[in-house]
Amino acid sequence: MTQTALYNLAPVLELMFLGLLLALGPLAWVGWRNHGRGSHAKLQALCVLTLFLTFDLVLFGAFTRLTDSGLGCPDWPGCYGSSSPIGAQLQISEAQAAMPTGPVTHGKAWVEMVHRYLATTVGVLIIAITVLSWLAAKRARRQGRPLPAGSLSPWWPTAALVWVCVQGAFGALTVTMKLFPAIVTLHLLGGTGLLALLCIPASALSLQAAGRARAAISSKLRRALWLALILLVAQVSLGGWVSTNYAVLACTTFPTCQGSWWPAMDFAQALQIWRPLGLLSDGNPISFEALTAIHYLHRMAAYVVIVVLASLWAVLRHAPALAAQRRLLGGFLVLQVLTGLSNVVLDWPLVAAVLHTGGAAALVTIVVWCLAVTQSKAEAAIEETRAGANKDALTALPEGKRLAQAELAQAVECLHE
Repeated sequence: MTQTALYNLAPVLELMFLGLLLALGPLAWVGWRNHGRGSHAKLQALCVLTLFLTFDLVLFGAFTRLTDSGLGCPDWPGCYGSSSPIGAQLQISEAQAAMPTGPVTHGKAWVEMVHRYLATTVGVLIIAITVLSWLAAKRARRQGRPLPAGSLSPWWPTAALVWVCVQGAFGALTVTMKLFPAIVTLHLLGGTGLLALLCIPASALSLQAAGRARAAISSKLRRALWLALILLVAQVSLGGWVSTNYAVLACTTFPTCQGSWWPAMDFAQALQIWRPLGLLSDGNPISFEALTAIHYLHRMAAYVVIVVLASLWAVLRHAPALAAQRRLLGGFLVLQVLTGLSNVVLDWPLVAAVLHTGGAAALVTIVVWCLAVTQSKAEAAIEETRAGANKDALTALPEGKRLAQAELAQAVECLHE
């Protein structure tokens, strides 16, 4: 077998064109479903759809990792310098003949490339959201009207665009660094972070469409939401560390591990972050005691997170504006517990493992959603004062000038719609 270059940029233009072509489907669907509606409604629908497809991308990324397809194509961004496994059949067949179980097989190559296609499509959609958001902000400035409080800032989609570019870089490193656990874990965290960033503009646009401001909640509840988010991110990091080190089956019983409440563990090895898969920084194989420590640390942290999220679910009954989020939080929390247990006692079934990753990402997104659509009562009072001041200033204008400004703004809006 010949050595394959880790980076081969020959198929870049083909992959970019393919991503654009695939993105035309969601873009056309948004345009068709919102025909005759304003640009705001179309942008809102596009944000929600992109959020949904990004969640699918996170799930498929988990499927790619859990089926050991992360090296299905050993180079980046294509597959043996081709834009699809079809153009690399000879090389894939040669690799599969040498090692029939992988890492390179025809099936795994397709799984890896479909993941890359979906990632490219999401990237194109985020570019579209960013451009449309800046155009909407420019239109508002040209009409001489500031963006309403709590409305979509174009900087949020811009941040998501930068984030998805960095995420793509980590995707490349995942392949070229041969599933380096720290890189793969950061790639998983990046997907979850992208969901959070996309949730913010989707929430802002939904509030604007409903003509509602962010709900006022107590500062104590806001702090509880932030605490839950911090703990969730930490737990997702620990869960990613378990998965990328293949430490799930280090404990196959519950609530004990290997028949003990405190099995033999090596935390010093477990917390060596910068090292190759299956090895320590000195090149020696990682011990089973270290894998046990990786697993058990995630399990112990899970107890804390479950208690915090269950308490948050109970407290949210006092926030009627977050009733939908509360229901989803409770449902996904139950799902996480069930899939986590099944990963241990049922020997890591694929469906449960994928759902466990998706459930963690969903919980983070739900808590970010709660934060995005709420504000403290003190912040609400400040916004109300500012809104009153703006209204008084507008009332002070001569009637004719006010009417002329309103008619001009309406005419410009109609032209742009």
